[in-house]
Amino acid sequence: MGPGRRRPWAVTSSRPPPEPFAVRHLVVHVVPAATDNLVWLLVDHARGEAAAVDGPDARTVLAACAALGVRLTTILTTHTHGDHVGLHHGLRSDGLLGGVRVIGSAATASDIPGLTDPVVDGDVVDVFGVPFRVMRTDGHLTGHVCYVTDGAVFCGDTMFGGGCGYVFDGPMDAMFQSLLRLAGLPGATRVCCAHEYTEDNLRFAWLLEPDNHALADRVARVWAVRAAGGCSVPSTIEEERATNPFLRPGAPRLVRSLSDRGLVADPTDALAVFTAARLFKNQGPHKKLADPLDAARALLAS
Repeated sequence: MGPGRRRPWAVTSSRPPPEPFAVRHLVVHVVPAATDNLVWLLVDHARGEAAAVDGPDARTVLAACAALGVRLTTILTTHTHGDHVGLHHGLRSDGLLGGVRVIGSAATASDIPGLTDPVVDGDVVDVFGVPFRVMRTDGHLTGHVCYVTDGAVFCGDTMFGGGCGYVFDGPMDAMFQSLLRLAGLPGATRVCCAHEYTEDNLRFAWLLEPDNHALADRVARVWAVRAAGGCSVPSTIEEERATNPFLRPGAPRLVRSLSDRGLVADPTDALAVFTAARLFKNQGPHKKLADPLDAARALLAS
């Protein structure tokens, strides 16, 4: 980061800023917005331009761009829920959407304000000279897409840190297959999701797998980061494979936890296990449990 450039985290919060990271010559910043949204800004300082991945409002994104001394010229849209296209609506209301390149799923084209570049699964879009591969990930919403590039996936509401999105459009199999596609990315790939839900997700994961050492380590790290007011995102695909219950339908303790509660009839059916876990989390059983931090520390010390 060059002299005099403030990290955009300071625009909306006094929290310690997550460290930006590089995707080729682009610098990727996390901008918190609304209550728990995370907007990803892909900045090309040489051009003085930025691309945003989604956004609940225009004000926060434009303020972050101003703090970095760049112009918003591109939007990568993952899906059309209001807290992801609020940016588009805000820019249009302010008369600023014209001239902005708006990339988004062809399947939801009519619901993306200002769409200029409709995309489908397998397309490759060029953003400031960096290729991003489009991956369609139905389940949360039909037509949801993720954008995959060198070392990072911008996955909207399909995968979260330690969890996954609600299955609104479904079916469950669509969401499960979408998660498996993401889980197949290289382990070092950063998971750049659209919300900071990690603590809640890890509480649920701990309910199902309280003997998972990798999960215990992640709980300890995430609780420390969040206690300091920081952001636990991005994670990595490798970390998600080891700790995210929705990617672990074959994990013995997880399967036993669901089977013992009578939630899954066939523990060898991966889709049935995933479905049982997702429906169980919808009920919020983990919210009634004691904080897992002490138990996680005890497991790590054993």
